[in-house]
Amino acid sequence: MIELAQNIIGTQPILAIFLAIGVGYLVGQINLGGFSLGVGAVLFVGLAIGAFAPKSNITGPIGLTGLIMFLYGIGILYGRQFFEGMTGAAGIKYNLLALVACAAGLAVALALGQAYGIKIGHTLGIYAGSMTSTATLQAALDVTGSKDPSIGYSIAYPFGVIGPILCIYFMTRQVKPTFPPKVQQFHMGEVTLANEFAGRRLDDISTELPDGVQITMVRKSQQNIVPQADIVLASGDAVMLVGERKDAIDEAAALLGKLEPGRIIKDRSALDYIRVFVSKANVVGIPLAQLPMPAGFPTHLLHVRRYDMDIVPSPDLTLEFGDRVGVLMPPDRRDEIRKYFGDTVKATAEFSYVALGLGMVMGVLLGLIPIPIPGVGTVTLGIGGGPLIVALIVGKLRRTGPLLWVMPLPANLVLRNFGLALFLASVGINAGQPFVRTVAESGFTMLFIGMAVLLTTVIIVLLVGYYVLRIPYDDLVGVASGATGNPSILVYSTRMAPTERPDIGYAMIFPSMTIAKVIAVQIVGLLVAAGAS
Repeated sequence: MIELAQNIIGTQPILAIFLAIGVGYLVGQINLGGFSLGVGAVLFVGLAIGAFAPKSNITGPIGLTGLIMFLYGIGILYGRQFFEGMTGAAGIKYNLLALVACAAGLAVALALGQAYGIKIGHTLGIYAGSMTSTATLQAALDVTGSKDPSIGYSIAYPFGVIGPILCIYFMTRQVKPTFPPKVQQFHMGEVTLANEFAGRRLDDISTELPDGVQITMVRKSQQNIVPQADIVLASGDAVMLVGERKDAIDEAAALLGKLEPGRIIKDRSALDYIRVFVSKANVVGIPLAQLPMPAGFPTHLLHVRRYDMDIVPSPDLTLEFGDRVGVLMPPDRRDEIRKYFGDTVKATAEFSYVALGLGMVMGVLLGLIPIPIPGVGTVTLGIGGGPLIVALIVGKLRRTGPLLWVMPLPANLVLRNFGLALFLASVGINAGQPFVRTVAESGFTMLFIGMAVLLTTVIIVLLVGYYVLRIPYDDLVGVASGATGNPSILVYSTRMAPTERPDIGYAMIFPSMTIAKVIAVQIVGLLVAAGAS
């Protein structure tokens, strides 16, 4: 019976891959003291399958396709935040800190690997596993031309996940950071105008409002109307204000008159409010200032809800598939508004396969371009770096003519997680047999090296960042998460620092450090090969 199972798994690579994915995700859900491997468990189940069925071998581009899917999804998601962060002094400082830490980790890996007689392929794999970087693993596999990096990666990977979490836990207990309470991001207020505003135009008043506060509706002559810049206000008129901060709404109300809730919102005879899903491509990726609203009747966007967050519309805000927009319009025009935006829940999984295909093609081609390094040789961005850089660029552009590059978060998550699972399953299955032999020979030594690499990297980021560079703590844990890379570390960081800053820090660091690691392991591999020849 066992021999039959080995033969079936060994001769059916597709079966082996999906067995690794299915069982791996099941194992990854096991939670021990708040720690779980998540998608990383697919790697270890793949190793078990490869060891159980020696004939199993995943050939072809299945694993590489998965890696491209994962990195492309990351780049598309974080493109805008990455480039915004890199243009500021803080972003440059954070990246330099992460680069020094990652370089120090690589130096520790090479020094200990040489001291303990570990093969260079295993050493580079240990570094990739300590950083939980699949792109770095692929670069190590390419430059060494062997399965050795997969073995080192597999041994170091578990502590690469749990190590940063433990470091952030103890650091948080040590510094005891405090954060302002999380506030609602969308506030409204109805204000009756004071007499001194009679005879003034609406656009004149709008310029005096606090930052982030907008007038979204006007009540004039006992009727609600859509705000227009040339409206001349009269005594007793009212306006609806929206903003991201309640204190800003209160400040604006004190400036204009007095808060009188109910005058505007209860009257829906002339203007009604409706929420619709954005599901048509022709309204996605276009700044609201350039978005042509339906002609022939007054409409106005009151607010946008994106996943779990309410957003105050601004001229440069672009809609995404799956957004829910709150629209003011005449009550008899609901069907036209629904038709204009699409209004189907399927939008949460919509994206352009044309843009996806073109983006990945450009990424692969970019990864093939040779980059000469004097005294070393020629390196490439490879499958790991090329697609990531292209995805970052188009993720910032968001739209190029008719091509919409971005995708809804649910679709992005599916693309990334499935791609990563494919890659980890294929790597694990192919490395199963040599993994067992290597662990028996030097597994504890390699595990020790991996722990040293990881701790060097994370401790440099946390201690230097906090005590020397004085980086705010919620930014700092995001930088540490991006330097090491695994998304589960970021999830834990947001629990320790419950603001949006860890996500921003991660977005600024993860792409650049991925590319740096990919190039670094190639340089090391080429130098070692040159020294051996």
